[in-house]
Amino acid sequence: MEDNYRHKGMRRSLVRIITEKGITDSNVISAIGKIPRHYFFDNALVEHAYQDKAFPIGEGQTISQPYTVAFQTEKLKIKAGDKVLEVGTGSGYQACVLLEVGANVYTIEFNKPLYERTKVFLPKMGYSPKFFYGDGSQGLKAHAPYDKIIVTAGAPTVPSELIKQLNIGGVLIIPVGDHKKQRMLRITKESDKKIKKESFDYFSFVPLLGEQGWKK
Repeated sequence: MEDNYRHKGMRRSLVRIITEKGITDSNVISAIGKIPRHYFFDNALVEHAYQDKAFPIGEGQTISQPYTVAFQTEKLKIKAGDKVLEVGTGSGYQACVLLEVGANVYTIEFNKPLYERTKVFLPKMGYSPKFFYGDGSQGLKAHAPYDKIIVTAGAPTVPSELIKQLNIGGVLIIPVGDHKKQRMLRITKESDKKIKKESFDYFSFVPLLGEQGWKK
């Protein structure tokens, strides 16, 4: 795993792109600038690693667009030590960003081969969130509650189980819509009976599979 001057230069260019698109959180910007995203790509595809776009990683999944990762992370307003559940480990890139901004990360993946691959790969990079295999649309009840929950796949609706697993004052960021595009929502749990919902831009994610997502 080599991270040379050229790679670092490409990361600086990527940081410029996401800041020009409106990302302002210095911790998020620093994380994007630090993580060697090319490690997630075959050597022949390194030119794609620092373009601001999603890219296929097999199993019908993608490594998310850097701007999307930065956008979701920024909207969570993570404080150091926050207990964060990530629904949809995928490549693991988003988990690395969450760790870099100081989160205590629990991450769950529905796709078994992807889970097995990422669980081995991330620690080799020096990143060790707590990995779980299962239906993330139902959260991860055994380790709840969480300060923040981030969903990295498009859901048809907001899973009620995820809101239940938030602390009071906790925040859920989730893309909700159809298979083509989803609106990014931020749900803040103000009390056991009251939530605040905010809507942001449209994005395009792979579908959230599971009991409270899209049925497989």
